[in-house]
Amino acid sequence: MADKQYIGAMEIDLAYLKNKRGLLKIAEMVVLFVAFVCFAVAVRPLYIAATCVEFIITLALVLLYLLKLNKAFTFFFWPLIDVFNSFSAAAFICIISIMAISTYTVMSTLVGGVVSFVAVVLWCVDGYYLFRKITFNQPRGVA
Repeated sequence: MADKQYIGAMEIDLAYLKNKRGLLKIAEMVVLFVAFVCFAVAVRPLYIAATCVEFIITLALVLLYLLKLNKAFTFFFWPLIDVFNSFSAAAFICIISIMAISTYTVMSTLVGGVVSFVAVVLWCVDGYYLFRKITFNQPRGVA
């Protein structure tokens, strides 16, 4: 019970930030922020926008699980949406990283591309871990 706090009527699940899934999401956000800063220094708007969008989506998923909104909105199967986001973000950022590395003119673009590859690896690990955990023949609250 020590890992739960209440703000108003909302329950905050602090245990989520301490388990594998939470730590992976936090690591994804940190790596994306570093890539964002690298691309911002190089003034590459396409790469800035891509990392910013993925950062916002990952932040939304972290808030969804942290505030236990996935239990309130049961009309979606959130773990499957999270798996889909992980693999689609990995594919999208992988393409962006290849473009950044192959066309860099400023060193920070190269660093941003390499750091983005780290985010791709984190998303693949996150997607694999979630997909392995999903069971389609159990009630939604169990997965």
